[in-house]
Amino acid sequence: MAWGDQDGSMPTYAADLASIQAAHQRIRDGVHRTPVLRCSALDAMAQKSLHFKCENFQKVGAFKMRGALNAIRSLPEAVRSRGVVTHSSGNFAQAVALSAQVCGIPAHIVMPSNSPEVKRRAVEGYGGRVVLCEPTLAARESTAAALVASTGGELLHPFDQDEVIAGQGTVGIELFEQVDGLQAVVVPVGGGGLISGIALAMRELNPALRIFGVEPAGADDAARSKRAGEWILQTAPNTIADGLLTSLGERTWPVVRDIVEDIIVVDDGEIRAAMRLILERMKILVEPSAATALAAALHPDFQRLKGLSEVALVLSGGNVDLDKRPW
Repeated sequence: MAWGDQDGSMPTYAADLASIQAAHQRIRDGVHRTPVLRCSALDAMAQKSLHFKCENFQKVGAFKMRGALNAIRSLPEAVRSRGVVTHSSGNFAQAVALSAQVCGIPAHIVMPSNSPEVKRRAVEGYGGRVVLCEPTLAARESTAAALVASTGGELLHPFDQDEVIAGQGTVGIELFEQVDGLQAVVVPVGGGGLISGIALAMRELNPALRIFGVEPAGADDAARSKRAGEWILQTAPNTIADGLLTSLGERTWPVVRDIVEDIIVVDDGEIRAAMRLILERMKILVEPSAATALAAALHPDFQRLKGLSEVALVLSGGNVDLDKRPW
């Protein structure tokens, strides 16, 4: 893993341990310190000790609350008072809406027309103004730009922003404090904000920790980028893991390239099976994007890795449309 430049210095990434620790202090009164759960039945299936970091129990039901709140609280008061704008298919939208409500500012949220209804309703419930657009990245970005121009709100990127990445990295600080002897962590990858934040925290807290991402086969741009050694954008994603449809960004790709060891690719059938296993064996509900972490731990490519007995799986969210259960 190319963690340093040729002169031995650390390359500059979107965040470092200092900025992540500052985010941890900035948001700690506004987010949950989520539990790490165990399940002996799933340990036996994986032939490893699995530590489930339950961000499905986070406010808004996903880790995104961490990055959104840190980004908003990092804004100067004069800027923050004008409100914020973002585009998101769901979890970041909810996180921005609630964070804005907590801070007493308006939030304008661009959501693609195919966003899960449960997530759209939640955004509105948190006081966010929802503006629908066509389900393309170009439409999301142009609609958000128009809202910035008309409202004066500050644009927050769903994952490719320093403050957002630092906020997501607080998951890594908590894991370091909660699990002794951890050897690896498996993180779902969409835009890459969560895995980047965790990786950037852990490379200083526990440099020996091995970082793995997981993607659905229908949205595997990070895996293809890793194999090619160059940033490849996502095109026509197709998967039940609706939170992982986005391409890596300019800030997250270098972290995945340099620090993440590998990306495990799982198919939708494996995701469905993992989601059901978590519900049946652990009695907790996670969304398909989160279930990819267990699917990866059970995947032959991960099983073949040597020397891994203590593994953390980040359950990234629990926002499920109960009228459209994937199985």
